[in-house]
Amino acid sequence: MKEMPNVLWLEEIKKEDIISVGGKGASLGEMTAIGLPVPKAFVVTAQAFRRFLIETGIEEELFRRLERLDVDDNGALESVSREVQDIVLAAEMPDQIRQEIVDAYARMGADGTVVAVRSSATAEDLPDASFAGQQETFLNILGETDLLDAVQRCWASLYGARAIYYRAKQGFDDRSVNIAVVVQELIGSEKSGVMFTSHPVTGEPLTIVEGSWGLGEAVVSGSVSPDNYVFDLRSERVVDRLIAEKEIMIVPEGKHGTKTVNLSAKQRTAPVLSEAEVARLATLGKIAEDHYGVPQDVEWAIVGNDFFILQSRPITTIKRPEIPHGGAGPAEKGKGALGVVLVEGQGASPGVASGRVVIVRDVKDTSGVKDGDILVTKMTNPDMVPAMRRVSAIVTDEGGMTCHAAIVSRELGTPAVVGTKKATKLLKDGQIVTVDGEKGLIYDGAVQAPAPAAAPAIAPAAAAAAPVITGTLVKVNVSLPEAAQRAAATGADGVGLLRIEHLILGLAKTPGWYIEHGEEETFIAELYGGIKTVLDAFPGKPVWVRTLDAPTDEFRNMEGGENEPIEHNPMLGWRGIRRDLRSPDQFRLQVEAFKRLWAAGYNNLGVMFPMVNHPGEFVEARSMMKEWGVDVENATLGVMIEIPSSAILIEDFIRAGIRFASFGTNDLIQYTLAIDRNNEHVAEMYQPRHPAVLRLIDYAIGVCRENGVECSICGQAGSDPDMVTWLVEHGISSVSANIDAVPRIRETVARKEQQILLDAARRNA
Repeated sequence: MKEMPNVLWLEEIKKEDIISVGGKGASLGEMTAIGLPVPKAFVVTAQAFRRFLIETGIEEELFRRLERLDVDDNGALESVSREVQDIVLAAEMPDQIRQEIVDAYARMGADGTVVAVRSSATAEDLPDASFAGQQETFLNILGETDLLDAVQRCWASLYGARAIYYRAKQGFDDRSVNIAVVVQELIGSEKSGVMFTSHPVTGEPLTIVEGSWGLGEAVVSGSVSPDNYVFDLRSERVVDRLIAEKEIMIVPEGKHGTKTVNLSAKQRTAPVLSEAEVARLATLGKIAEDHYGVPQDVEWAIVGNDFFILQSRPITTIKRPEIPHGGAGPAEKGKGALGVVLVEGQGASPGVASGRVVIVRDVKDTSGVKDGDILVTKMTNPDMVPAMRRVSAIVTDEGGMTCHAAIVSRELGTPAVVGTKKATKLLKDGQIVTVDGEKGLIYDGAVQAPAPAAAPAIAPAAAAAAPVITGTLVKVNVSLPEAAQRAAATGADGVGLLRIEHLILGLAKTPGWYIEHGEEETFIAELYGGIKTVLDAFPGKPVWVRTLDAPTDEFRNMEGGENEPIEHNPMLGWRGIRRDLRSPDQFRLQVEAFKRLWAAGYNNLGVMFPMVNHPGEFVEARSMMKEWGVDVENATLGVMIEIPSSAILIEDFIRAGIRFASFGTNDLIQYTLAIDRNNEHVAEMYQPRHPAVLRLIDYAIGVCRENGVECSICGQAGSDPDMVTWLVEHGISSVSANIDAVPRIRETVARKEQQILLDAARRNA
């Protein structure tokens, strides 16, 4: 190993060299060897990095500082991280290493080549191990000076605060950690993206290609909604495509870095790829999959007629357990797998169903909705839930993946398409249509969905797979009591969010009506029965019930809601705990239902207050519960973190006595970014992974962990595998996903935890 050179070209690298070139470098070398069109590149080896530490004399000083570090002290962690990175950046690179990098760069092009400089950890891009995202990447680097600086910055990024914390918590020895750096020709992509060489869920021979304009960073980072193409390797043709409205692209900026530019109106809606280009990419992907023997996640780029493979990593294809969907409506004989598309939108809840269109413009129209109909409306609200339970599919003009229609549809297992903008205008009452809730398409007539591919025969001994056990609890979100058994069938570790407003709003009368008419006992009994149904489905597992969180516009349509205030933006108004504290009788009825459940032995019940923006509100609610006879010292009481102030003040909330906290990311995102999540005009600006949102979440997780308080997530982001991977890496205690997403999220959590353990084992081997 001591003889390993400072620089290796891709042509010299095989996958066995991962300890010297990292996962990214090894994969690029392997793909180059089999003839895939990989841009030319060389790797500054991990051994070069180690020689840098030794020859500059900084090794011992650097590790001494890390050895004395308490990573749970956030201030100390950030301070030592900056100090150690400064030590690395201030050290002068040894002449031999510097010269070999400069010589290799000169070989790439006489006049200087624009390159991407990427960190390559020695245990990344493996099926069960990844340091991806922990270290830095620098794009659009030109010239020796900037190149050497970027390489040294990649080295320094090994000692970023997040990377140090990650290694310390997983038992990694900093002295044994090395890093390689890939220096690769930067392709000035006209179009780029990502493809899965097989269906990432079912393993079917369907290549999924996502693409957008400019550099691939836009697709990989999630900053643009890409076009989506499905290529069937059996029939060798594109069987489906969705052309997204692409707002921006990322391009190189001058001689250093990148910038984001707005696309022209024509580019926004123009298809990125032709069918021939999709087919060519699928062929390249198949070569990579056949070589590695497992499906691949491939980054690609196109310039003119030239195709490039920029990276390939394994994906794990595990067939998800099927979760039963709601009943399908009356379907005629199909007209084939594809029909005439009448409307396109965003697929919000998977499944295919046919039925009769019923246009609902007002809650009064729901009386005409029959079992198996297709409910088409501008946007659903809780008043429509009874009708939503009956229909075979739901279509809305407005909304996104986190809107009411999307959340409830996924819970019911009902196919749904949202954000069509014009379904209520283009579709007609009584018209027969087919809704594809995965692809976001509404077809004319009753179209029969393609029969699923036959599953391979399974030996009897292997037929029942062992349950996946994770250290991070994987819970489920529930809104409706009738969904409790479906939720429990996922094997979830409890309920991270039970929304009781659906129980209340389904009664069609406000809590105030029951109080005014002396029907308090009826109201309490309804709450008690609905919550008990869910508790019974999860014996011995935690069930966190959120107190009432209904905006005024939802109450206004109910009996007793005639005097509800009219608010310009009810999402920012009189809702959540702020309403309960000012309407003590309404709050008291909820608390009475909780008291009776605790008295009946349901000790797994936890109560969660929404829209809390100051610890004083939690203290006031707790005091009111104590006044009404609740043993608050032993009750499990917590708060939603859905306002930036509650994340910032989390330490004060813990001092006030919360037992748990859960991120409501749907609201946290919209309040942090000033984006109405139900407004399709700004839907593309709704960014769950915006740096400000992630910083709030990361801070709150850290404080909760330091104080032994369970920290969870129950917003839509809890159903996003990429976000959950990030959350597990940052130490979250539990996640709560929508019913349809639980199996996928459990696999994600297990895979990330296995990566962490495998990395630790390899480091200590």
